[in-house]
Amino acid sequence: MSQVRENWSARSGFIFAAVGSAVGLGNIWRFPYVAYENGGGAFLLPYLIALLTAGLPLLFLDYIVGHRYRRSPPLAYQQITPKAETLGWWQVMVCLFIGMYYASVLAWAASYVYFSFGQKWQGNPEQFFMQDYLQSNGGSSLSFEIIPHLFFPILGMWVLVLLILYLGVKRGVELSNKIFIPLLIVLFMILVVQAVRLPGAVQGLNAFFTPNWQAMTDYKVWLAAYGHIFFSLSVGFGIMVTYASYLGKKSNLTGAGLVVGLANSSFEILAGIGVFSALGFMAHAQGVPVKEVVSGGIGLAFIAFPQLISSLGSSGDWFGFLFFSCLVVAGVTSLVSVMQVPISAFQDKTGCSRQKAVLGIGGGTALLSILLFSTANAITLVDIIDHFINNIGIVLGALLSITLVTWLMRSKLDDYTRHSNQISSIKLGKVWQLLLTIVTPLSLLITLGLTLNGLLGSGYGNYPGWLVMIFGWGSVLCCLIGAFLLKHLLPVQKPVQPAQDEPQIQTGEQP
Repeated sequence: MSQVRENWSARSGFIFAAVGSAVGLGNIWRFPYVAYENGGGAFLLPYLIALLTAGLPLLFLDYIVGHRYRRSPPLAYQQITPKAETLGWWQVMVCLFIGMYYASVLAWAASYVYFSFGQKWQGNPEQFFMQDYLQSNGGSSLSFEIIPHLFFPILGMWVLVLLILYLGVKRGVELSNKIFIPLLIVLFMILVVQAVRLPGAVQGLNAFFTPNWQAMTDYKVWLAAYGHIFFSLSVGFGIMVTYASYLGKKSNLTGAGLVVGLANSSFEILAGIGVFSALGFMAHAQGVPVKEVVSGGIGLAFIAFPQLISSLGSSGDWFGFLFFSCLVVAGVTSLVSVMQVPISAFQDKTGCSRQKAVLGIGGGTALLSILLFSTANAITLVDIIDHFINNIGIVLGALLSITLVTWLMRSKLDDYTRHSNQISSIKLGKVWQLLLTIVTPLSLLITLGLTLNGLLGSGYGNYPGWLVMIFGWGSVLCCLIGAFLLKHLLPVQKPVQPAQDEPQIQTGEQP
């Protein structure tokens, strides 16, 4: 007997979970830097255009596919056409890789919540982070010796996330997001209020918001805007398809999508205000331009902000507590959403219980994550795998899913439009179809092409070629091989039932 599929208790539960997935580490440390590097205030225009012409259209499509077929990506795409199941498993593999390295960054942030009290880096954040804490070897060699102070935090993160997933959609995923998202908003609002009151905050805000209109003539700025939107909204790699599959039959899909998109973008702009106020203070204190203290990604979170905390004296302890707590809270909700994709996919395919899927798939991913990222290789592997999985894995998955619906199975696009319009407040039509058919796939194709050209031409970073080959290209190859193996080797214990008004589709698979 097939299990009854779980549902959100209400549409608000879905919205909280979707916002929790979209709002993650990247909103806090990536968006402010990307905006600054690509025209400051002028970047907001390409960013909003990308949101309206690519982000929301693809988000709506993910919602419709998940809601119509009520399955995670592999079996949802299978019901579009049997050959597309492999695409769903590609997205599952991408999520598994993201989960492995994402948990390690969360563990670092959790450690820095503790390090903030007493400012354990003692005035030299870079040396403390790279040498004392991570004990990084810079990628010169591979070491598989476990470092205890990296091991226990990442173990703790996995225990928390797997417990949330084990409890189920309502008692685990939904409830945790209803707690964590308001908590994140409160913590971050306190952080922003404290940041804008610092001396020199205006200098930082001017750097963030002052428009460089000339930058808008550079195509790279537009590619940066479109690229960031895809990553920021969690579209194209199975999360929103999976979350929408737990919605009730009469759910307002486009209304929910608009709320999630606007909430995510609002948080990113708020993050820019907080981060650049703080960076303005650092520039003011050191008597240098803001551009000399700006850094992106890992450097912003674990080097620049500890410098800021140190410059605030003893009162910086609480500032650090707020900042790194925000990273942890935002990251936990995102990691839960990432791991929900493979867990739901294995449940759908094999008919196993959620508990078995969490213990087997979640536990196995956690074990690999701990073994790889509790070593001196941690930051090197995070950097390499993140770059390849985000810029090839996610983009390729999104491109193929759009191509499947808008080009290969174009006759279904009108069906999906009707499906959404029957239950949604914002009606979709020819404009949405045009955006999905031309604008979104074109932006993804150009982004992917430029990425591949750069990687094939000059490699990645200053890492040895063999290391990039093993963990960069190797990650992409593992996703490809894993997708084919999972499609063909997993036991099928129950037939795929037709979803809602969709007619039965013969898949060639036997239960």
